[in-house]
Formats: sequence, structure tokens, C-alpha cells
Amino acid sequence: MNAELFSALDALEKEKGISKEYMLERVEAALINAFSKAFPGGEISVLLDPNKKECRVFRLRTVVAEVTDPAKEISLADAKKLNKRHVLGGTVKEEIKTKNFSRTVAQSAKQVIIQGIREAERGMLRQEYESKREEIITATVELIEPDTGSVVVNLGNSNAVLIKNEQIPGEHYAVGDRIKVFVTEVSKEAKGRLVTISRVHPGLVKRLFELNVPEIADGTVIIKNITREAGSRTKMAVESRDESVDPIGACIGNKGARIADIVNELHGEKIDVIKYSDEPVEYIAAALSPAAVKSINFDGERSAKITVSPDQLSLAIGKEGQNARLAARLTGYKIDIKAE
Repeated sequence: MNAELFSALDALEKEKGISKEYMLERVEAALINAFSKAFPGGEISVLLDPNKKECRVFRLRTVVAEVTDPAKEISLADAKKLNKRHVLGGTVKEEIKTKNFSRTVAQSAKQVIIQGIREAERGMLRQEYESKREEIITATVELIEPDTGSVVVNLGNSNAVLIKNEQIPGEHYAVGDRIKVFVTEVSKEAKGRLVTISRVHPGLVKRLFELNVPEIADGTVIIKNITREAGSRTKMAVESRDESVDPIGACIGNKGARIADIVNELHGEKIDVIKYSDEPVEYIAAALSPAAVKSINFDGERSAKITVSPDQLSLAIGKEGQNARLAARLTGYKIDIKAE
């Protein structure tokens, strides 16, 4: 049994990368916990020697003249029966033969060890996903939950749940679909959802542009801000560090090829790429595109009154106020639009 235990720990380290030292600690805790139930109130010691492939369990009791707590004490006479060298005040270290104990004790130890393996695997996954926080992962749809609408996806090493609120409105999934998801959060808790993924986070669009536009990937073009109403429209402000590079043209690509790939990934979501400016008038006017702005006046520190021609009013405001709302989020200004 001892040899099998250590061989199993070697296999765990090799196959799953779980440290043998970590698992030895868990095995020790499991055995102490299990045998403490067999000797309530007593002190249990465990010796694990991976070199000799030995696992030994001991019960510790103090030698006393008069026993008041049998779980922790042993009389001098009884101690000398075990070993004549024992003296008052000393400690008797009595080995427990594990084969003499019940299936219940073994099962208890096994459960603690299994829990340790799960915690180790979760810890390793946590480290892996921490490196992928705010990054895109390609996932495969494995299950659609009919009651909640949540989608279970395979991320490669584990499964995650794309809840309904993190799905792009109007999207439909089928088992086997490959979709891109954005890692928004990695939990430090021992239980519950390990990783939170999203298809609606603005970071998804930002990372898609970084993947599709070399000028963004190499830092020539910078995404200054991005705001999004998933499934409908995204506005993104960009600027170039190189005067010879058109930031909008770089994002759109030749004949719109680059942005088309991103729009296809987002199932038709409209994307407005605008040029960032430090001048509020220029920035706000660009943010309200495709509407043409007549004039901008500032009413307070972060409040702007916009004038447009009557035929541009509905375009500037957008369906249900969406264009104006996204422009306000993008620029950080409260925007009030009126016809000329």
C-alpha cells in the first residue's frame, strides 16, 4: 500500500503537474484527520518518507503517574510494557497499523486527498487564466442550458459558463460552434465559478482589433477609448503615433477587409472608428458621426450643446438615442443635441 501511494503521487506530478510536496502535505493532513476520528481527543503524528516509500502513523501520549485523560495520557506501567525505557513526563510514540482500521477511516482519508487534488488542479487553472485575464480565448460550445440560456464552453483545459447576460443579444449557438470569448475575471475563491467570460465586454472588440490590425499590435495606432452596446453598435476612438499612418484607414483595412472580419465575428454589429483629438470640439463632432455637426458650445465643464441641421437630427441622436449615448460615453461629455 505504501509503495502504491507514492507511485500514485509520482503519477499525479507527472501527468497533472501537481507538486508531490503539496500532495504529501494533503495526505498527511488526511491521515491525521482520519485517525483522529478513531482516537478522539488524541494526538496523531504521520511520517511520510518518499525515499523509502514508507507511510507510518503514530499515536502520541504523555507518560503520567495517574491517567486522567486516556486519549492523551498513558500510565507509567503501561508505557513500560511497550518499552522499558519510558519515564514519567516522556512521550510514548505508538505506531498504528493502518491495515487494522475500518473502511470508514480509509474513505475519510481518500476524500481529503481527492479534495486536495481538486484544489491543486483549480489552483493551476487559476494561474493559467490569470495570465489570460482581459485576453481572448477561442472556446467550443459543449452544451446549451434550455432553462437559463447559459452556454457551457470548453476553453481547452476546463469548461466555463457563458451566462445569458454576457452573450451578444440575438446570437444563437449550436453544440460544436467555435466562438471567441473575453476573460473578464478570475476568481480567487475555493468554490464557485473559476473564470468569468463575456461576449459583450468592450474589451472583446478592442482585442479583436489588436489581433487583426498590425499597426495596433505594434503600437503605431493606439485605441484611446471604446464604448459598446453589444449586438448593435460600438464606437472606438483611435490615434496614430506616426503622421504617415492613417489610424482609421489602418483599422478598416484595404476595401474594409480588416473591420469586416471583426464585424463577422460579432455577427453584424456596427463599428464606428473615429479619430481621437485632444480638442473637445473635434472629438465630440467625430464621436457623433455619421451625423454632421453644425456647432458645439460648452455649458459647464463636461457638458456640450450640439447644433445640427434638421435633416441630421435623427441621425445624430440615433435609434432610441443610441448614437448620442455612445458619443457621450466615448468623450466623457454630457451631450444635448438640438436642430438648427
